[in-house]
Formats: sequence, C-alpha cells, structure tokens
Amino acid sequence: MLLFFISLDSLQSANSAGYVSNEKPAPDFGPNVLIFDPTMPMETIQEKCDTVFNQQERSQFGVNRYAFFFKPGNYSVDVNVGYYTHVIGLGMVPDDAVITGAVRAEGDWFRGNVTHNFWRACENLAVIPAENNTNRWAVSQAAPFRRMHIKGNLVLHDGGWASGGFISDSKIDGRINSGSQQQWYSRNSEFGEWKGNNWNMVFQGIINSPGGMWPDSAFTIIERTPVIRGKPFLYIDGSGEYHVFVPALVKDTHGNSWAAGKPEGESIPIGQFYIVLEGKDTAESINAALKQNKNLLFTPGLYYLSRSIEITRPGTIVLGLGIPTLIPKNGTPAMEISDVNGVKIAGILFDAGAEESPTLLQVGEEGSTKDHSRNPTVLHDIFCRVGGMTAGTAAASLTINSNNVIGDHFWIWRADHGSGVGWDVNKAKNGVIVNGNDVIIYALFVEHYQEYQTLWNGNGGRCYFYQCELPYDPPNQSSWQHDGVKGWAGYKVSDSVQTHEAWGLGVYAFLRHTGVDCSNAIEVPEVPGIRMHHMVAMSFSRGGGEISFVINGVGESANRSNPKSMLSNYP
Repeated sequence: MLLFFISLDSLQSANSAGYVSNEKPAPDFGPNVLIFDPTMPMETIQEKCDTVFNQQERSQFGVNRYAFFFKPGNYSVDVNVGYYTHVIGLGMVPDDAVITGAVRAEGDWFRGNVTHNFWRACENLAVIPAENNTNRWAVSQAAPFRRMHIKGNLVLHDGGWASGGFISDSKIDGRINSGSQQQWYSRNSEFGEWKGNNWNMVFQGIINSPGGMWPDSAFTIIERTPVIRGKPFLYIDGSGEYHVFVPALVKDTHGNSWAAGKPEGESIPIGQFYIVLEGKDTAESINAALKQNKNLLFTPGLYYLSRSIEITRPGTIVLGLGIPTLIPKNGTPAMEISDVNGVKIAGILFDAGAEESPTLLQVGEEGSTKDHSRNPTVLHDIFCRVGGMTAGTAAASLTINSNNVIGDHFWIWRADHGSGVGWDVNKAKNGVIVNGNDVIIYALFVEHYQEYQTLWNGNGGRCYFYQCELPYDPPNQSSWQHDGVKGWAGYKVSDSVQTHEAWGLGVYAFLRHTGVDCSNAIEVPEVPGIRMHHMVAMSFSRGGGEISFVINGVGESANRSNPKSMLSNYP
C-alpha cells in the first residue's frame, strides 16, 4: 500500500490562509480541520481539497483523518471525498452553505468498483451539480450522506460493483440512480424519483418513495419512522459563535427535519465541549474532562487509549469530526456508557487493539434494567473494525445492555482484507450483541464475524434494514459449526426472546473454502411475538457452499445454481 504524506503547514484552516474575516476566531480544532469561508478565493479552497483528496484517495487503512468545514455562503468548488474525510456545512439548515460544483465520491482508483469506498461522510450542505446536473456519491458501507440537499440528480454507483449505503434527513430534487447498488437504506428524506432495484432496499419515512413492492422488487416501504433523534451537528450562529445542535426526539415522522426551517431541538455552546486533539489527549485527560461535566468533540485523528473512556453523566454528547478512531491498548472497551438517560454518541470509528477486548463499545452495564423510553441513548454513525489497519481482536464489537437504545446507522466489520487478517489472526466472535429491551436499530450492517454476526437477547427489539456477510474465511466446516448446526446464523434472536420484529434483511455468503455451508441465514424462536419481513439469502461461494435455508429451516437454499432465495414473511 502506498501512503502519501503532505505538510500540515499547507493545510491550515482558512483562518490562517492570508485573508481577513470579521468573524470571531475558531476554537482550536487541530491542524486537520480545514475551515473554509466564502470570502476565500475559490481556487485556494479547491487546491486544499485536491491536496487532501490526492493523499486520501487510496488510503484505505491510512492514519490521516480530515474534516472540511464550509461556513454559510456560496462556493464554486469540486470536493472529491476520499478516505477518512468528513465534509460539513456549518449552517443551521443545508441551504445555508451552497456548493456549485460537487461533493462526490468516485471509484476511479478501483476501476469503478466502489465496494471498498468506506469511511467518509458529508452532511448539512446544498449542492448544485455542475456536471450534467448530477452529483455522484458512489460508496458502500460507513459513508453516511446526511442533511444534504442535492439540487439536481444523484448517482450512487460508478459503473462497477457497489455494496450498500445510507441516506438520511435529505432532499434530492431530481432522480436518484442506484444502478449496481446491491442494497441501500434511506430514512426521512424526500426524493424526486428513485431508479434502481437489486437485492434489498428499505425506504422509511420517505416522501416519494419508489413504486413496486417485495418480492417483485427489492423494495421495502415503511411509511413512517416510529421514534428517532437526529444526529447532533456543529454550526455557527449569526455572531460567529460555534454551537452543537441536538435535534429533539421525535415520533411518527415522514420527510426530513428541516423542510420548514430550523428543526426542533437544543443548541449547546461550544464552551460546554472539551475539544479532543490527536497527539495531546489521552484516556486520562478525556475522562478528566468528562468528570468536569464536559461533552466531547473529537477532532480528526487516531486515539490510542490505555483505559476505557467512561461516560457516566446523563445527556452527555460525544461528537466525532473527521472519522476519529479510538483504539484500546490494554484489552478494555474503548468506551463504556453507564446505564443513564439521553447519551448521544455520533461519528466514531472503534478499532480493535492487539490485546483482546470484551467489546469495543459498551452501552450500559451488564444487567441494566432502567427504563429510558422518555429519553433514550442514541448512537449515530457508529463504525467498528477488527483487523484491516493492523491485527486486532475483540470478543464482540458493540454490546448494548441498556434498554430503549436507538441505533442510527452502524457498520460493524471484522476485516476480510487489509493487514492483520486471518481466521486465527483477527479473532472476533460477534459483531453486535443486544441484551437490552426495546432497542431499535435503523440501518444495521454487520460482516464477517466468526460466530453470530448479530445476537439479539433482549425483548421488544426492532430492526429496520439489515445487511450481513458471513465470514469468508472458515477453513473447513469443523471450524465453523456448533451443536450439529453448520455455520452460525447471520441474524440470531435468542430462544428466550418473546417479542421481536425486523424488516428488510439480507444475509450473504461468499465462502472461500470447499465444503463449508451455513444451515440458516436467520434463526428466531417460534413464538407468536416474533415477526420477520422481507428476507433474502444469497450465495456466491467459490467452494460451492450454500445457505441451506433462509430462516428456521424455511425458504429455498441459496447456492451456486440458485444464488438468491427470497422469503416475504416469517411465520
């Protein structure tokens, strides 16, 4: 892998770029936050964006992280978004910061294949596309597209393979063309038109969702979102002061939150946040700030932690800018959240360390029992990784013990490529374990763990969209089986659970070694309170391996001669 390095001095924010601004100086967000102002020469902004992209285009497992801030105003630039780059508008609504040109993700570096276009984000901007009235956001997992207004068309592929993504709280005036996208989740947005239909696509709370219904199409249409709190976001007020806006908890919603202007919610001054800086802060300094009742704003960087970050205060906000990455050094969780009300965690990548952690992110202590329904903890854009950058190991990646937690877009990944990858190297049993009751997860992506990808032990759970790939690398059947069952289900609801419901589930197998099969894509208890809707199992196994049944011994086998098996409902 080639790594390209550029001088940090050349990437200082617009506040040190040689022009005069009447606004107040920005807080110290570190050298890898680039702050752009509409009074800057557009060619200066373009040069800085291009310099970062040229470094980050192929840096799939690189160490650099960046955030671009666009203050309210109008810009004429083309922002090509590479790895670990987060593009952010600093207005209260997307139309406050308008880019004529593009905010785009491409597959040029991989011959149009965007199945590796991970770990990048854009939010809170309006884009007037300059090329054919079309903006391209060709990505797969861990690439959230939030609070965006595309004043034209949007394309979600680049001619080659594409493997899923996420749109939320957005408006696309024209046509969305998903093309080769295999699966996609869209929530609380407005579309002019949707074109594209492959394996598993869920539309929830969408104005003008596409026609066609499962199983004739891959579409699952859910008219409303039962309960959600939007992702907190950074903005500048009229006097130039920075704040974090925390959207209100809302129920039974349809369409985006900003169509009528400022959404419901609360503004928190930046002074109530401890700004975490790479190379300066440690677990000790971060925990000390938390004990002083500060919220946390993580700036771009890698944070190696000698102990867990401990969130104990109700209502604490942890907001990541530029895909900050938390890595435990001593076999602890990277972050532990107490069983308290209203914590908000957003935009963090949790990466496993060399010493095995029991989990990377823990929400609530084991045995948590409190009712948080009036003020739940909400997790947005949470990404976990075991292996890939370096060898790492964790028994689980995300463990939810608290009740009433809301998850809003997760990619939980045991690496199948990169460094430190192998059946006996990046060991990890489970991706997600849900022990709490009444947990809701929107857009859950979990891949390649060695036992159950998702293990749901709590009652009252709901999952809206699930994408799962079974591990590629079991060397033989004897190493990947239990209790007379071949393999491990991609989605497991424990036998003790009495109530659970899920919509739009896809489980895929690409088993590399001959003679390795999986009995069931999904396993659930056969009780009246379990309802599963719109399931698909697929197999592309090199060794001829199959998924024998979609769920509980029901549904056709997915194998080399019949790669796709769909089931509308169970029971």
